[in-house]
Amino acid sequence: MAEAPIAAIELRHVALPTRREHKWTGLAEPIGGYVLVKMTDEAGLAGWGEAPALKDWGGEFGRYFGETPGTTAHVIARYLVPAVTGCMPGQIVELHARMDRAIKGYPYAKAAVEFAAYDLAGKQCALPVHRLLGGAIRRNIPVTHSIGLLGFEEAEREAAQVAREGIRTIKIKVGVDPDRDVDMVRRVRETVGAGVALCVDANMGYRTPGEAIRTLRRMEVFDLIYFEQPVEGIERLAEVARAVDVPVMADESAWNAHDVIQIVEKRAAQIVSIYTTKPGGLYRAMEVAAVARAAGLICNVNGSVETGVGNLANLQLAAAAEPVVLSCVVPVSTPAEAQSGNLAGIYYKDDLIAASMRFVDGAIELPHGDGMGIAVDEAKVRRYAVPAGGGA
Repeated sequence: MAEAPIAAIELRHVALPTRREHKWTGLAEPIGGYVLVKMTDEAGLAGWGEAPALKDWGGEFGRYFGETPGTTAHVIARYLVPAVTGCMPGQIVELHARMDRAIKGYPYAKAAVEFAAYDLAGKQCALPVHRLLGGAIRRNIPVTHSIGLLGFEEAEREAAQVAREGIRTIKIKVGVDPDRDVDMVRRVRETVGAGVALCVDANMGYRTPGEAIRTLRRMEVFDLIYFEQPVEGIERLAEVARAVDVPVMADESAWNAHDVIQIVEKRAAQIVSIYTTKPGGLYRAMEVAAVARAAGLICNVNGSVETGVGNLANLQLAAAAEPVVLSCVVPVSTPAEAQSGNLAGIYYKDDLIAASMRFVDGAIELPHGDGMGIAVDEAKVRRYAVPAGGGA
């Protein structure tokens, strides 16, 4: 196939039914209502992207802002579509320059457009997206299963089942109350035994560095591999990192490459959680990875519980980014017809991709197809469309 410029972009607001409530500290709105981008070239070939927009998700101290399906759709339709129409899908640097000239900020909206461009460029060139990022250095992406803010018994049941299904790392959401959090980590460790790695994520939930330090010291006996974003603020994160032996991971503090430079300067974390969306797309996520690698930081790929459309971008990044050596907090995107009661990495009752991601020995196998690797099921997109006016 030959390269052809971007001719049109369509937007779809969708909401998938969740398997169970999945919450973390600070999240007041349920996951699952996202904006899809369908980008077509002049020959009619299509690429897809996704903005997992959440109003409650932003950076520290208001540095970055929450995005909703409504604001995302407006920004894309009003500013980004006119900016990128006529651009070659594979000209990613030019694509970003056009978007940034059109409007500042809104990385999730820009990421959705950029994913679609990468998907379309890969299909035009008959190459998987990871080849456009420099090539895959890993073909299997180990999965961390996230235990949200659940009750003790439900968390124990889920942890036990996902461990039986092959999950080797479990992340426990904390940051609610120190006593509750320590008890939850104890219960999960007793449930899964020593063979499963555990980590905790406070989502900036502890009020002070001192509270975070005291709480983690009580948790250390349960053998944690990292302590993710215990407090808000790079300087306050550094205070925690200096006081504890468990490695600290930056998430809300690490959106783009510049943030990582500040984290390195402040010695605020030993680990950075990379998103495809927070920096504004795959191209900028690879910049984050490059800075982390140069500084000797290790990484995982994390996200906002994307549907399969956005999660395919997660896999391409995890395959190509050199410092991503940790298990990744990504879904095992699985359509309803392929689900059989498994829980490992599954957060939705259905999905928008035409085939399941292959989950083997605790890891997702990198898809082999062109572009993002698995086709979008447009019938499912229509089924889960949110009516106009059905959400902000």
